[in-house]
Amino acid sequence: MSAPAIPNLNSLRRGGHRGRGRGRVDHGPHAGGCNQLHHDEIVQHTDNDAATSRQSAVDAGYLEDPFSALLHTGAPVSRRLPLMNRGTYVRTTCIDRIVDTFLASAGEGRKQIISLGAGSDTRYFRLRQKRRKRDVIYHELDFEANTRRKIAQLRSPGFEAAAKQFAEVDMRGADVQLSHDAAAFMSSDYVVHPQDLRHLSQKETLLTGVDMTLPTLIISECCLVYLPPEGADAVLHYFSQLFPETTPLAIAIYEPIRPHDSFGKTMVSNLMSRGIQLRTLEKYAGLDEQRTRLRTHGFREDGAGPSGGAEAADIDFIWQRWVAPEEKERVEGLEWMDEVEEFVLLAKHYCICWGWKGFGDNSAWKDLPGPMS
Repeated sequence: MSAPAIPNLNSLRRGGHRGRGRGRVDHGPHAGGCNQLHHDEIVQHTDNDAATSRQSAVDAGYLEDPFSALLHTGAPVSRRLPLMNRGTYVRTTCIDRIVDTFLASAGEGRKQIISLGAGSDTRYFRLRQKRRKRDVIYHELDFEANTRRKIAQLRSPGFEAAAKQFAEVDMRGADVQLSHDAAAFMSSDYVVHPQDLRHLSQKETLLTGVDMTLPTLIISECCLVYLPPEGADAVLHYFSQLFPETTPLAIAIYEPIRPHDSFGKTMVSNLMSRGIQLRTLEKYAGLDEQRTRLRTHGFREDGAGPSGGAEAADIDFIWQRWVAPEEKERVEGLEWMDEVEEFVLLAKHYCICWGWKGFGDNSAWKDLPGPMS
């Protein structure tokens, strides 16, 4: 998870006279380019922006996360624009809801979550805080530079104390193993892998601790969009083929869409000015393309086998349909937002796409509303 600059919303306003500067939105840590090493470093470093956006939303009361500040090593956090805080809130809560749907659909017994390009994400610890049962093994994959930095923070005295207090997690427990270079971490239910996703399909051995028999959820938060289209497809193919048809498998992808209108063009241009390319955006430019993408990798209805499906919705739809009225009232009361039109514009250029297969007749997935519902 990381964050490039978004377009200057003032330039897209009617009349263009109420500018309040530039904000940021989140993106992920895997990309390519003509100067690949330099580009990788740029993208790795942007994880600090993601942490800043998350901490701003926590400080403003949108989210509860006692771990966020402890993984943020930058300067004191400046408050993001209200529309950015709301965007971070919707993004976080919609993925949380998909995680909850997966856990409910998978039934009793051990389950598995694999987060791609996890960066400084705190979802594992928030999940443990909310769900005390130790029935989920959580894997995080990211560049080695990011995993080494995160592991150092996870084993700092402040974070260790918070992990014990709020999540009952011992970062130095008897089951903890640390690689000799401190870039990989493994415990009985939490594994951090230093893994460049571009090389995942070439990996000769299974990722440490991954169990092909466990119900599994793959999470990609603004990660695959920075791979070349064939590279992103290779990652999805790898995981869709890794698990047998008898293993329930789900996926959640959050990333930008709609690059062809004025906002989308400006977003792409601003990112390219920083050396960052949204490399799958042309191929998966809209909700239909996102659904088709998942169906291609087996997340579809199949009369000959276990039931499945794929759905996608933009973040504006998620705000309108997934957030309960009383929760909307709470969020809207946190701070005055005079950029309502701009929030809608921004929210329509990001989407959440989710797919599932192998869960039998469990209807929990179909209870998640989408535009086609």
